[in-house]
Amino acid sequence: PEQEYRERMEYELSVILKMGYADYYLIVQDYVNYARSQDIPVGPGRGSGAGSLVAYALGITDVDPLCFDLLFERFLNPERVSMPDFDIDFCYNRRDEVIDYVIRKYGKDHVSQIITFGTLAARASIRDVGRALGMAYADVDVVARAVPQELNITISMALKMPDLKKLYEGSEQVRLLVDTAMALEGMPRNISVHAAGVIITELPVSDYVPLAVSDGTVVTQFDMDTVAKLGLLKFDFLALRYLTIIHDAETQIHENQPDFDIEKIPLDDPETFRLISSGKTSGVFQLESGGMRQMLTTLMPERLDDIIAAIALYRPGPMDSIPRFVECRHHPEKVVYDSPLLEPILRSTYGCVVYQEQVMSIFREVAGYTFGHADIVRRAMSKKKASVLMAEQESFVRGATERGVPEETAVKLFADMESFANYAFNKSHAAAYAVICYRSAYLKQHYPREYFAALLTSVLGNQNKVAEYISECGTRGIQVLPPDINESRMYFSVSGGSIRFGLLAIRNVGNKFLAQILEERQQAKFASFEDFINRMSAGDLNKRMVESLIKAGAFDRLGVYRSRLLAAYEKLIDQAAEKGKNNLAGQLDMFSAPGVAAADQAAR
Repeated sequence: PEQEYRERMEYELSVILKMGYADYYLIVQDYVNYARSQDIPVGPGRGSGAGSLVAYALGITDVDPLCFDLLFERFLNPERVSMPDFDIDFCYNRRDEVIDYVIRKYGKDHVSQIITFGTLAARASIRDVGRALGMAYADVDVVARAVPQELNITISMALKMPDLKKLYEGSEQVRLLVDTAMALEGMPRNISVHAAGVIITELPVSDYVPLAVSDGTVVTQFDMDTVAKLGLLKFDFLALRYLTIIHDAETQIHENQPDFDIEKIPLDDPETFRLISSGKTSGVFQLESGGMRQMLTTLMPERLDDIIAAIALYRPGPMDSIPRFVECRHHPEKVVYDSPLLEPILRSTYGCVVYQEQVMSIFREVAGYTFGHADIVRRAMSKKKASVLMAEQESFVRGATERGVPEETAVKLFADMESFANYAFNKSHAAAYAVICYRSAYLKQHYPREYFAALLTSVLGNQNKVAEYISECGTRGIQVLPPDINESRMYFSVSGGSIRFGLLAIRNVGNKFLAQILEERQQAKFASFEDFINRMSAGDLNKRMVESLIKAGAFDRLGVYRSRLLAAYEKLIDQAAEKGKNNLAGQLDMFSAPGVAAADQAAR
């Protein structure tokens, strides 16, 4: 209802203004608007910021938080200690254009990216120390390989295992190597640029933090956590490949359907949900893995809320709740609530606690907490802060009993919250990403040729994925036509009822050469292979690239067998190059002709 929107908007604005966050919103809105004005794809939202109605109204996000029961307080509330930041997804290929815009707008001395430190892991520490000690590579390699290749393994953990322990105890030199490596383990080894973080400051950045240069990019010398502790606000510019895929598919759809708008598709399309429920979701954002597909075939989503839950559940920890969730999804009569107060909160997830926002709502509705206070407790639970939790349990039980909840039930509920909050997912993030999931599935279902063309383009460097997607095209009755020098574009494209192979997908063929081919082809199509060689000889005519085009079949439709072209192409290229030299020599000789020389002498 309009009244609900008005009240939520007024509340959010009061909090934003009170906390001095208005400028932050406006800066984000500015660069998001710039991206859209330049046709740079922007994601519908990401992280807890999708829970803000003001962000939705300003066009920062594309997810209505009231429609999905998203909480603003999960993002910003007066009781929050550290300030949050908006995470914005941009096109994978054009994210840097948005960062460049921010630098131009606010000045390069007011904008900096954030440093990250690569640290010395167990094996790397041993190898580096061995090099510094001047030890033979082979001797150091034996020691390094004695450390198992396991996630988060440390040298001290590896010393408890027989291989490294035997080497350590059997050699004084190895003991020195390992002891020194242990002392250095975990220390910074190299610097690089944070994948997304950018800070924008009122005064020059150097007034707040020391700066450095990494690969030509100005970065802070403090990492992300230290920058936050100093009170500097971080803006996250993330690159998401699927935004590029969706945009590329939409661009090809516009060639035949100019008014198509991916942001206006219905969110309740039965055919799209049938595709998702079938598990045929290769190439669909977030739903591609084998385990996720298996879950979808048992869950059989029928609405966007089911996809949101699937994204939140399919992770270590929450996965244990999947069987119960699926069972209750298909048999609502099995849903049981410990208290009637929980029914409106857990109805959408069939009685299961899935989201952090649900944990916050339980604290509010059952025990009378404010959302801000509930978020603080939710954070304490997720970080297992025992002292905070002990202090809160009594408060929670007291508040719950005042609302008619039996004390025994309240104690059990608080204990459940402790375990749930440890792995409950941010619903704002899941909802925003579910929108991208749905959009990619919708395109795959209704515009498979355009979608697969965009999908194939996105994995040009991954031959296994290219083969996988081409195979799926075949099972769907979509033919992928071979490359053609007169028909193929730079990337995969729709050609009638088929997909035409992109020239850039051919190995050893570069962008610059292909751009010259496409530019020359605009004048007229190539009539023959000789015509191609003669017309392209003035450019960067590389023999290796031409050979790759021949072997890929790009000239097949010009009527000459590949074997004959491979036998003759080098000679034809050499002849074209020689002809070009002779023409150039003729132009130079013109100025030494007798008539020209006499005229030149007379002029002098």
